[in-house]
Amino acid sequence: MDRLKQLDLKKTIAILEKNKMMFLKCDTSRSPEQAAEISKKIGFPVVLKIVSNNIIHKSDIGGVIVGIDNEAQAAEAYNKIMKSSKKVKNAKIEGVLVQKMEKGIEVIVGLKRDPQFGPVIMFGLGGIFVEIMKDTALRISPINKSQAMEMIKEVKAYPILAGARGSNPVNLEALSNIIMRISKLAENKNIIEIDFNPVIVNERSAFIADARIITLE
Repeated sequence: MDRLKQLDLKKTIAILEKNKMMFLKCDTSRSPEQAAEISKKIGFPVVLKIVSNNIIHKSDIGGVIVGIDNEAQAAEAYNKIMKSSKKVKNAKIEGVLVQKMEKGIEVIVGLKRDPQFGPVIMFGLGGIFVEIMKDTALRISPINKSQAMEMIKEVKAYPILAGARGSNPVNLEALSNIIMRISKLAENKNIIEIDFNPVIVNERSAFIADARIITLE
């Protein structure tokens, strides 16, 4: 029986960059001092999040702190995240990711290889709401640009993306490109599952803030 593995962050980012998908600027810290230094280098505001393949829902265990505006806050956030994450049984902690914070709407783009249908692409409302709202659209891969746009317009949250109540519409072109490119990744049969959650989308572009890729060993 084939075994599955989750790619580490470095390999994941390399795949995204190769396929022209933007992962928000980041670096991994292993001390509060390093977290402060990286934060200053990246530029405030930043978000800090635990790096561990064993911890899937990072926010639930206090593994994510957003809106950090200075070096002192970054160092304090590092210590808080490490304290919370060490309470998770058998967690293999690699460090704390310091990442540029981008404002926008959180969506999710995913891929799962179904035994019957093959690779299935999913799009929907992202962040912590994906499992609560269950507002998603599904398509069997491969998909083209028109189908990617159909998926975006199919979700109940589409009016928010399109600019509801006077707000500016997000960059649907950039968002549909991510959906198409995740479909392209499905051509690699070693890739079993992909989870981009959240993808931050705003007027300018669409940025992947967190990514998980599961492959065959």
